[in-house]
This record gives sequence, C-alpha cells and structure tokens, in this order.
Amino acid sequence: MPGIRVSERERNSTNFEGVLRRFKRAVEKAGVLNEIRKRVCHVKPSEERKRARASAVRRLRKRQRQKDQKDRDTRRR
Repeated sequence: MPGIRVSERERNSTNFEGVLRRFKRAVEKAGVLNEIRKRVCHVKPSEERKRARASAVRRLRKRQRQKDQKDRDTRRR
C-alpha cells in the first residue's frame, strides 16, 4: 500500500489548513484512496474490463465532441 511521509516541519507547523492541503495532495498523488476503493469490495475481472471499455468509449466520444466543436468554431471565422 502506498505510504505518505510527514516531515517535522509539518508536525510543528501552526498553519493547519496548509498542512491539511499538502496532506490531501500527497494522498491523492500516492493513490491511497484508489487503492482503498479497490480493496473494499471484489470486482470480477470481466466487470473491470467492462468498466475500462466504457471509460475508453466515454473518453473517445468526449475528444470527438471537442474536436467537432473546435472545427465548427474555426469554420465560423
């Protein structure tokens, strides 16, 4: 499981919001939440493939919409 280090500077810091913001960024960068979500419940390999395929289709459609929008904008000029 990914780990996160906390330095002495952060332990002694009086600015709690700043420390919390850095901690959140470190957690996100390390992928801790994604790892926890994976371990909470078992997902069948076929379901993982199905989700990955659906995600790829969504990304492709989004790129295509953006490209079409960009083409329409350039034709108007």
